[in-house]
Amino acid sequence: MSNNPTELKYASSHEWARLEEDGTVTVGITDHAQNALGDVVYVELPEVGAILTAGQEAGVVESVKAASDIYAPISGTVIAINELLEDAPETINGDAYHEGWFYRLEPTDAAELDDLLSAEAYQAQCDDE
Repeated sequence: MSNNPTELKYASSHEWARLEEDGTVTVGITDHAQNALGDVVYVELPEVGAILTAGQEAGVVESVKAASDIYAPISGTVIAINELLEDAPETINGDAYHEGWFYRLEPTDAAELDDLLSAEAYQAQCDDE
């Protein structure tokens, strides 16, 4: 069983979203996803300034086993990317929920977070896979 922080919201496509105090939203992939992928060797992140809609492909994460698309859990404009991942993509394997974040959005509508899964609902989905 993965450790899914309860303060986060989760997409069924295995991304997490954290509402920050300043109203922005930080996005990454879940511990379950990084564990399933194995050793991450490359990450393609969206461009700063990109406008994403919920469910839109936002990048790619590659591991020694597979490549997987990253999707935007909510709509918004990319305002920052985690440049650490360019040189150290394995950070995702070690700390998916903190140092291994992917990008930060200025949300179009933060209420879209309400459409995402709670930690408990996400865990139930993972248990059913």
